Order: sequence, then structure tokens, then C-alpha cells
Amino acid sequence: MPASLEPLDLGVQIPYHFRCPISLELMRDPVTVCTGQTYDRASIESWVATGNSTCPVTRSPLTDFTLIPNHTLRRLIQDWCVANRAFGIERIPTPKQPAEPALVRSLLSQASSESNPYQSRLSALRRLRGLARDSDKNRSLISSHNARDILINVIFSDSESDASSELSLESLALLVMFQLTESECASIASQPERVGYLSNLLFHSSIEVRVNSAALIEIVVAGTKSSDLRAEISNVDEIFEGVTDILRNLNSYPSALKISIRALFALCLVKQTRQKAVSAGAAETLVDRLADLDKCDAERGLATIELLCRIPTGCAALAAHALTVPLLVKTILKISDRATEYAAGALLSLCSASEQSQREAVGAGVLTQLLLLVQSDCTERAKRKAQMLLKLLRDSWPEDSIGNSDDFVCSEVVPF
Repeated sequence: MPASLEPLDLGVQIPYHFRCPISLELMRDPVTVCTGQTYDRASIESWVATGNSTCPVTRSPLTDFTLIPNHTLRRLIQDWCVANRAFGIERIPTPKQPAEPALVRSLLSQASSESNPYQSRLSALRRLRGLARDSDKNRSLISSHNARDILINVIFSDSESDASSELSLESLALLVMFQLTESECASIASQPERVGYLSNLLFHSSIEVRVNSAALIEIVVAGTKSSDLRAEISNVDEIFEGVTDILRNLNSYPSALKISIRALFALCLVKQTRQKAVSAGAAETLVDRLADLDKCDAERGLATIELLCRIPTGCAALAAHALTVPLLVKTILKISDRATEYAAGALLSLCSASEQSQREAVGAGVLTQLLLLVQSDCTERAKRKAQMLLKLLRDSWPEDSIGNSDDFVCSEVVPF
């Protein structure tokens, strides 16, 4: 609660000079501007970012936008928090100071110069990675200094040699913290040797390297507008095998599930290479991991399952898994409107292809779920899919379930 006024309700008055003049809340990172006034860093940065060029208190022009940390005031605030912790007030953490542009330029110069000693370049990359981890502002600053192009060049220059391998992997770990432009994605996707290098890294001995490689593949596929380039990346068998293996075996690694689901979804958007996902065992693995995913990842996972249901081999692989149909039925109206729509679409494909899937769906209680869905506030596409599925399952309905299904006539399913 250090950043709120809740302590006032507990009988604790926040000292006036500990409050930010802009937000009137307890300051967490007090900084002083050129007029001598002190504000919370987030508040004054927001003030300036909205186009203001005067000091909020004095109204004097801000001739210099440098923000100087007020360490003395911050320590006083921390001491006050500790003294009042009996009232539930938590001590504010010591903030990490933003990176200086001059330092970032120097580190990028060291990292990119092939004439620099190997260890010096590696040390510079590690310092940059540490800065990037500290805050969004640092990442924005690093990115604004042409860092992405520099990192791409380091990753793929002589990437097969032992001398540059560690540099390449450290650059990869830093690059995946940024979003790439379309041209940057194309510079990777258009060169088969670069795609091949990333696919090889999916089987690296280091879990972190494997996950970082999958992350960059997802960034590149999602950021490439050319369908031909996306197809070329997705046409590499090892990519599907590597990403699926991460999804299957590395769920204990913090970001492995999220990144592998994102990568698999991006790859499966390319229709002509979905068969490779099925061959790599992606269909069964998605079903096995579905219960481990959070809301956003579950939506992507279900969307990927629906995409795989659109090819006969994918539909067959999913129908053969004993948990596919029950999990899809259970998902309806449970996670989100999107998840419901994808689950209904996948069930529609499975039940259209197999009477066994129809029996499994009815046995899992799909009829009740679908009837609730068509009366819900879910998306129109989800309702249309539900109506089509109800019509398809008409012959499988228990005799006492519903007397008339004429209300469920519907039009063609809207494409995903």
C-alpha cells in the first residue's frame, strides 16, 4: 500500500513532503527537476510525456528535463514505512536507476565491434541484458539505439564457429526482449541459413537457448507479412519437432509453455504445413498440456487445436486421444468467449468426421453446454457453431432432451 492513501483509513497520516505533488500519493522513486521541486518519477515522466514543459508546482519552464534521484528523501520515506509497518505499510523498494543513453551507446558499440576482445563484447552484451531486464524504459532506450539490427548481425555472423557461439546466444537472449519490425523479421525469414540456425538451437543442450530460439521463431513468423516467407519457415520439419518437444517436456521452465504455445499457433496459421505439426505430435501434446495453460495461452492452444482439426490427419490424431472431446466439452463457457468459440469449432470438425466423436461428445454432456451457449452472450460465431453442432448431433440426442430442433437451423460457419 505504499503507493496509495489507504494508510489514512488506518489512522496513519502520510507526511505532506512524502507525497508527490502530482498524484498526492506516497512517492516510490522521488526525483528532483531543474526547478528544485521533487516528484515521483512515474508522475513527472507522465506529465512531461503528455506535452507539458513547465514545473507543476512553480509553473516555471523546465529548461532541463534531467531527473535527479532524491536519495535522501527516498531513504526517509523507507524509514517511515518501516516505522509504520504495524499499520500494514510495506517498505518501498530501492528503485533501480534508468540506464543512461551514453552508457547504452557505449555498450552497443563494444558489443558490435569485431575488433574488440571477445570477453569485452560478451561482457557488454550481458550488461545490456541486465539493463533490459530492469525496466520497460531501459528496453525502449536500448531499442532506440539500433540495438535490434546490431543483435541480429551478432547472432548470425559466424554463428557456427565456437568463438562466436556464446556471443550469438547472449545476443539471442537479449533480442527476444524486443518486438521486431517487418523488415527485420524478413531479414531473418528470407535467409534459409538463419532459419536453419534457429531450428538447430531448438535442440540445444541449454533449456534457455531452446526457449529463446522458439521465441524468436514466433516473433519472426508473426511479424512476417509475406505468406511465402512464413511458409518457408513453417516448412522446416525440425522447427515443429523442436517447438512441440519444448511444449511436451519443458513445462517446468517458467516461460516454456507460453512461448511454445505462441510459436506453435503462429506456425499452424500456415495451412499448407499443418501436417508437419501433426507429424511432430503437436495435436496430442496440445491436449495433454491444455489444463496447464492460463487464460490467454489456453485460448491460443484451443485456436491451434481448431486449426489442426481442419486437416484430416489432424482431426484423426485429435479424435484418437481419449481426452480431446471431454476437454473441449468442459471448456465451453468456462474460460472465455474466444475459448468457447474455438472449442465449439473443434468439436464441430471432430463430430463431422467421426460418429465415435459424436457419441463421446454426447456422453460428456455437450448437449446441455450447447443449449446454454446459444442462449448466452457469447460471440455470434460461437453460437452459429453451436447451432450447427446441435443439428449434427440431432440423431444422438436422448429422446427426452428436447422435442424440436427446428430452432437451431443456421448458416455456414464463419472462417477462423
